[in-house]
Amino acid sequence: MTEPPVEPLSIAIPFYKGHAYLRAAIESVRKQSSPHWQLVVCDDGPEAGTAELLASFGDPRMRYLRNDRNLGMAGNWNRCLDAAETDLVNLLHNDDELLPNYVETMLRAGREYPKAAAFFCGAKVIDAAGRESFSFVDYVKRFLQPRTQGPIVLEGQSAVEALMHGDFIMCPTVCYRKSRLPADRFRADWRMVLDLDFFVRILLGGGIMVGLPAVAYAYRRHAGNATAQYTESLLRFEEESRLHDRVAAEARDRGWPVVARVAARKRIIKLHLLFRILQDVSRFRLRSAGRKWNFLYGLFRSSGIKRLRGASPR
Repeated sequence: MTEPPVEPLSIAIPFYKGHAYLRAAIESVRKQSSPHWQLVVCDDGPEAGTAELLASFGDPRMRYLRNDRNLGMAGNWNRCLDAAETDLVNLLHNDDELLPNYVETMLRAGREYPKAAAFFCGAKVIDAAGRESFSFVDYVKRFLQPRTQGPIVLEGQSAVEALMHGDFIMCPTVCYRKSRLPADRFRADWRMVLDLDFFVRILLGGGIMVGLPAVAYAYRRHAGNATAQYTESLLRFEEESRLHDRVAAEARDRGWPVVARVAARKRIIKLHLLFRILQDVSRFRLRSAGRKWNFLYGLFRSSGIKRLRGASPR
């Protein structure tokens, strides 16, 4: 009896700029241990020659799509999901790389957890030159995720609470199952936390996410990526604070007081800010440290006011 054909996994790259990194990302897809993949690049950027770069590989599994207009980050991520011709799809950031076991790992997880809406895995951090490097922030994330033997199954109230303690999911490692995603996908009103917002909404909608112990992704940290820029501009912390407020309000409406309390405290945001302040001071970047300190003080002050307003009269 012959085995049924394996449906491929789509790798969709939301491209903006950086052909050198894009070439490395595509080469990492072509080095997969499993041949069951398709690649689509959705071009939302200003650089010419992207179609020619893709064509130079001469691989029929690869497609190029040029957006008629600039869609922005959230819009292009949604375009990538729509453009994928398979149910399982990963949004590979164009400055990252897949490790050779990524497709094999996710296809296996898809078979083992048919009801899951998304899967995520471990990642190693690389620098601009592709060398493995240490990142304290990413190192801390491994201590935030729930402790368990084997895969982590996230579902319901406890899962939302875990993410409010700290987002331990490395966003670009996620493989989505389109047929189990909410209709309202990535939202354009976010630039930094559109991934965490989506994960929380998947879970609030009854979806399941599964964390895999395998390390199958290479995440590139460099000064030019959006995460670094949004951290320095404080946009990251502003959006995280607003999202935590929204989750706290939703949790209160659902009768989840512990989740509401964890979200409202914003403890992980405060700790991250404190780490960045100490980092700035150690590098004599006092003006930058001062801006972060003012933001941190504002978080403590606002949370203190909210506690006073919520206190029962004596």
